[in-house]
Amino acid sequence: MTTNQPGSSLVKTLAIEIAVPLGVYYGLHSLGASDFTALALAGVFPLARTLHQFAKDRTLNGLALVVLVTNVVGMLLTFVSGDARMMIAKDSLGSGVTGLVILVSACTAAPIMTKTMRPFLTRGKAENEAAWERLSGTPEFDSILRRCSVIWGIGFALESAVRIVGAFTLPVSTMVWLSTVIFAGAFAVIMVVSGKVAEKAGKLIAADARPLVAA
Repeated sequence: MTTNQPGSSLVKTLAIEIAVPLGVYYGLHSLGASDFTALALAGVFPLARTLHQFAKDRTLNGLALVVLVTNVVGMLLTFVSGDARMMIAKDSLGSGVTGLVILVSACTAAPIMTKTMRPFLTRGKAENEAAWERLSGTPEFDSILRRCSVIWGIGFALESAVRIVGAFTLPVSTMVWLSTVIFAGAFAVIMVVSGKVAEKAGKLIAADARPLVAA
């Protein structure tokens, strides 16, 4: 397994989730569709993709379930209101709710981001997976993972707030692409900051796995 596989998979997923809806929106808008219609149809793809993944795997992790429920509820509220701005705010609200859920989970024994971070830190190597199991439950290791969850939670909550304000104050056509830029920029910053903190967990894993490799 290559060491960059988890990162490459994440980048590919984000590219699909961002590029396709944007293409659908601007394509339909250029054909004369209203902002609301274009946004509504553009939002179908991410929702359909999540449902397809669920049908394929027959399972959803906690974070994916939160995103799915938020999208469904937001979509229903949007159609009831008939407001294009609400359509943009719906996506922004989704990341905000996700951030709050991550923050709450950071105060529990099982932070949501822990499972997401594991493949990045273990790289799929048996010795690293074994080291993870041995380190899980230790104060230092758990504290590092918890801090990472707090960073992701706060980051999502802040970018959500910025995008919601923009959704109701800037032109819809501007916010369609600007919302994506804000999310992508915030996501990149969160990854860098949390990655610096996660490096400490990676070093603990490497140190714990080294004796096993040497043996």
